[in-house]
Amino acid sequence: MGKNWLELLVASGTARFTEPPKALTPELPRRSLLQALSEEGVRIIAEVKKQSPSAGVLREPMDPAGLARAYQRGGAAAISVVTEPRYFGGDSRWVAEVKQATSLPVLQKDFFSRPEHLAHGLASGADAVLLIARVLPGSLLAEMVACCRELGLEPLVETHDEEDVQRALDAGATLLGVNSRDLATFTVQVEAAAALLRGLPSGVVGVLESGVKDPGQFSQLVAQGVRRFLIGEYLLRQEEPERALKGLLEARW
Repeated sequence: MGKNWLELLVASGTARFTEPPKALTPELPRRSLLQALSEEGVRIIAEVKKQSPSAGVLREPMDPAGLARAYQRGGAAAISVVTEPRYFGGDSRWVAEVKQATSLPVLQKDFFSRPEHLAHGLASGADAVLLIARVLPGSLLAEMVACCRELGLEPLVETHDEEDVQRALDAGATLLGVNSRDLATFTVQVEAAAALLRGLPSGVVGVLESGVKDPGQFSQLVAQGVRRFLIGEYLLRQEEPERALKGLLEARW
């Protein structure tokens, strides 16, 4: 294709976010993702996602509001909504649907690469947005973090390796995700991601993103000290995601 997947995904965002959003979502209550994840115990961000380039279709038909309600009943701390349409089958309108269906904070996962793009996150009704460190070079990452805060959005800065983590910390990130999946190649390294999380300084809330494939692996990660997770594919493939989520949270580690 001449481009890696991450470049294609960023191009998708740039094409959609060039123009300002046409209308703001009706006023919705603000909820803090950082606060929800700072509480004691194991905390899970459960994901609403129709499909992915690596896994294909994950859930069909997709009922974002119904799925989000199931996640809340199952004990989720927050909901992630993947809104990129071309490769992930998402829709920015799902953010408001999920927000209105639950009382949980909502993270919008898309490919924001310029400060002006963040108006779309605000318009969707999101409480927090994903910023991917490796597509925001130089001072742009810090600029995006600051712009989020000015708009009242909480930035979850996604990293993948040690260099990304250091850049995120230098940019002032207090909510930091480590994605075990490399978005350029879609290879997964869960243990490496967990090790990066264990090395974060106090005062930074770290989240393990991607790669949890079964309850046994989840329990092992908790036993190793990981306490905050973003889980999509495993839950999305379950016939009863509420029950599956409860099973993770109620397991003995």
